[in-house]
Amino acid sequence: MKNKIILFLFLCIAFVSYSQQEISWKLLSNVTFTDKYFAEFDDYFMYPTFLATVKALEGKQVTIKGYFLDIIQEDNTFILSKGPMASCYFCGQSGPETAVEIHYTNPSNFKTDDLVAITGTLKLNRDDVNHFNYILTDCTGILLK
Repeated sequence: MKNKIILFLFLCIAFVSYSQQEISWKLLSNVTFTDKYFAEFDDYFMYPTFLATVKALEGKQVTIKGYFLDIIQEDNTFILSKGPMASCYFCGQSGPETAVEIHYTNPSNFKTDDLVAITGTLKLNRDDVNHFNYILTDCTGILLK
């Protein structure tokens, strides 16, 4: 019986360590930007340098709360923003670290400015200026309000 209890506790701890981690927008702000020239566009773009706390999350399943923006709508790709549409990165109110590109396996029914919690695998994007610096793939989400 004692062995079964020890095995059960071990499995519980292992399960918790492999489950998703809830992250915050404050954590995602652990990035600095420098202007970098991209010859293919003949222009400068903000190039991210992710700090260790963010790098440690790459490839891991994470959950983050934010405002859903359905302004891209192609290939089940959407945006999660720290703030609602009126204060989002695209409106000039914040930096690129306040928005995450999200890719769904199945389309969502969320609408712009819905407060949601999104879970997906985090990818850090340094070099593809056609995508966001933070990308979540294989996403699922729940409506919070």
